[in-house]
Amino acid sequence: MATTHALWGMLLAVPVLAVAPEHAPAAFLAGLVGGLAPDLDLYAGHRKTLHYPVYASIAAGSALAIAALSPSTWTIGAAVGLAAAALHAVTDALGGGLELRPWEGTSDRAVYSHFHGRWLRPRRLVRYDGAPEDLALAGVAAVPVATAGGDAVATVVVGLFAASAVYVVLRKRLAALAERLVGLIPAPVRPYVPARYLETGG
Repeated sequence: MATTHALWGMLLAVPVLAVAPEHAPAAFLAGLVGGLAPDLDLYAGHRKTLHYPVYASIAAGSALAIAALSPSTWTIGAAVGLAAAALHAVTDALGGGLELRPWEGTSDRAVYSHFHGRWLRPRRLVRYDGAPEDLALAGVAAVPVATAGGDAVATVVVGLFAASAVYVVLRKRLAALAERLVGLIPAPVRPYVPARYLETGG
């Protein structure tokens, strides 16, 4: 879930509270944005266009080194944001594939590695986005972030976790709804619809 990625991105900001608390608000925001940003490619080459498991990890390592040598709101924010984006891309390979119904395990594409020039296969340690174990992972990140981050951060965390819980309850129904709705899409619009919807929607 995008919300799980966001919460884990924010979790990366928690250590900033110990070493540079004055930069923590920017770090939490950067973790949130960095955790969500890769999924902006949802309708344009999902898990390929903005997902860089290797290159984002290299960029994050470089940014962390710069932040350690020259800490500021900008360098720390960039380091946390890039680390959150890298974590997002890397952990997508641990989940299910790109198909509309990932619990069926029919896709061999989890996330694209531009470094390797190929798709990485899904490991399915989390069976699919919106699985109960996905919600559990969201909770693991949510508790320390909400506890350490203060009232404003806690409010964001509660909202993200609540959205996660609703999505988990509705996940399989949403796939069925998408299948029904895809038949209503006008022909001129179909080229812009992700293939995973058209494959099962007719």
